[in-house]
Amino acid sequence: MRMFSKHVSSLLAAYIDGQLRAREARRVTLHLEHCEHCRRERELVESGMSAVEHLSLVHAPDAIWTAIEAALPSRPLWQTQRNPAWRFVFATLVFILLAGAGFWVFEQRIHRPGMAWELRPIQGTPVVNAKPVHGAVRVGAGEWIETNSSASVTVKLGEIGVVDIGPNTRLTLVTARPSENRLALVRGQIHAKISAPPKLFFVDTASGTAVDLGCEYSLHTDEEGSGQLDVTQGWVAFQWKGQESLVPAGASCLTLPKAGPGVPYFDDASGTFKRGVYNFAAAKFEGPWLEVILGDARVRDTLTLWHLLPRVGVRDRERIYSRMAALAPVPAGISRAKVLRLDPETLKRWKDELAWVW
Repeated sequence: MRMFSKHVSSLLAAYIDGQLRAREARRVTLHLEHCEHCRRERELVESGMSAVEHLSLVHAPDAIWTAIEAALPSRPLWQTQRNPAWRFVFATLVFILLAGAGFWVFEQRIHRPGMAWELRPIQGTPVVNAKPVHGAVRVGAGEWIETNSSASVTVKLGEIGVVDIGPNTRLTLVTARPSENRLALVRGQIHAKISAPPKLFFVDTASGTAVDLGCEYSLHTDEEGSGQLDVTQGWVAFQWKGQESLVPAGASCLTLPKAGPGVPYFDDASGTFKRGVYNFAAAKFEGPWLEVILGDARVRDTLTLWHLLPRVGVRDRERIYSRMAALAPVPAGISRAKVLRLDPETLKRWKDELAWVW
């Protein structure tokens, strides 16, 4: 069965609530990346769940109640009960109108003007725009946050998630609006837990941008761009100058100054494999370290090998393809020649199939 042969609507509530097993959650995350229909459904489910859990009581506009009254039958209710079809239609109309009232309240909440994030110190005294902060404050776009060696803070990003900022960290809040939330991490470490549709939360660093695909992750970097991304839930896309590394839960990805994100690897890979990945990237994906990587690769490590394909020369690409084919049978329709030519559609299809073992 192919990953996108059917929609994942029935799994969305459990997925949002964190109740799916890791492999099933990765499958849903990858499906959402490619399926606009299910992304829209996820937004609706999240909106409804958020409205139920977080919204305060707000009076709906009179027009909604007028519409409900208009939907009531003109005949006495005892007469309409003889017609089951009418009862079904009436119940459906009332449900839709009440749902509309709920979504109206939700929309008013998320699109209110002056959107800002809430910052709370965890320990020590952080600084916001060069001013010490001792309690909860609101921060918005254009403001910067800095912590020293003894300070750390947590920032609530409206309804979409929370970011914990560690010691010795400096970052700027670039954008804060319903369609885009963006930080610029100059140095230090953050831990983000995001519960929102994909591609609403971004973190810029000197060596790339971490794009949330529905996830939880830690990211640290220095001012030159040397750092590491560690994903604990969902997926993160790490992008830099047209290059992209897709990092699933249980995997990490190093970043190098002036080179962008490296190739992701699973944290349970052997120490030899991980050293090979680091040294191969440091050598600009040339040299004998590829032999170490290929020799120690498991089926699951096709994640790393797939990401290496576009970063090496043709001869090494042939070796990587052969090792991947030996680890996991190549699906029908995946052409070796097209893989070696780096045909985008072929690489995408192979990735979608391999994601079942990632």
